[in-house]
Amino acid sequence: MKRIAIEEHFSTKEHADQFRLILTKEYPLQEVVEAEQHLHVEVRWLPASKYSTGNANILSGKILEVGEQRIMEMEEDGVDMQILSLIAPGVQVFDAATGTSMSRKVNDQLSRIVQKYPRKFAGLAALAPQDPQAAADELERAVKGLGMKGASINSHTRGEYLDEKKYWVIFERAEQLGVPIYLHPRMPSPEMAKPYLTYPALATAMNGFGAEVSLHALRLILSGLFDQHPGVKIILGHLGEALPFWLWRLDNRWARMPQGMTIKKKPSQYIKDNFFVTTAGNFSVPAFLCAHLELGADRILFAVDYPLESNKEAVEFVEALPIADSDKEKVCHLNAERLFKL
Repeated sequence: MKRIAIEEHFSTKEHADQFRLILTKEYPLQEVVEAEQHLHVEVRWLPASKYSTGNANILSGKILEVGEQRIMEMEEDGVDMQILSLIAPGVQVFDAATGTSMSRKVNDQLSRIVQKYPRKFAGLAALAPQDPQAAADELERAVKGLGMKGASINSHTRGEYLDEKKYWVIFERAEQLGVPIYLHPRMPSPEMAKPYLTYPALATAMNGFGAEVSLHALRLILSGLFDQHPGVKIILGHLGEALPFWLWRLDNRWARMPQGMTIKKKPSQYIKDNFFVTTAGNFSVPAFLCAHLELGADRILFAVDYPLESNKEAVEFVEALPIADSDKEKVCHLNAERLFKL
């Protein structure tokens, strides 16, 4: 069975070097990384630095290598194609000018990779929402000029969320282009971070990632974005950041809210109409079955979260799922081919 993995990461040396320069000055949760005494996803892929460990050096090599070595590993583990996106937090930690410039450089390099290996890789554009109009223009350039299949945005940008109207130009452009946006996790915003600091591991993939992105997704829904732009498609990783589990309660509590909640449909209906979820980094059969029952096989896509997770483990997980072969085909490749026009 063909398998297209849609949340697979890379970086460039220039991006890694630029990120490392600002890390100690601008990273809002540096104390989390230091207190935890191991490397969080937003720093552990950096090339050799004061944060490096043996595992970090291995990971940094994998994140920067997008060629024959990666393809060999994919083929050995049963992954036919990767949809590549820049590792979190992408270009969103830079100032607007630097982020916009870096996004163009990253997207140009990703385009060259895809052109060299078109049967193995496709790409999601990196965007810098710090300048929303420039981000929308870069999305159009990346899709029309470089062949990108959508974009990846790493949740909040310096503590701001995409439900703010100034960012809607990005969604409007994505709708016009007919491409999805992957809303990828990162640590909670500075305003939300304090409760995590007592137990720093919570701020990472253990809990903070899912809490951050599920909040962001619900903000988008309640803002009315999907009423104004019904063609916008959002992808969430980790089997939907727990939102499939909460659909009944979301609707139940929304119905009891006072006047002023002006969205036209139940919150669950937007999740079913405008969202897709992936298996990236959540290889749990019960969690998958929850998403499958609530959303259906047409809304779930295979992903690994490489190199942060194992291709082999992801493939073994999806192959063992107790679902019909026809649904498994949708999850493994048919949905990706339809959504990304592969």
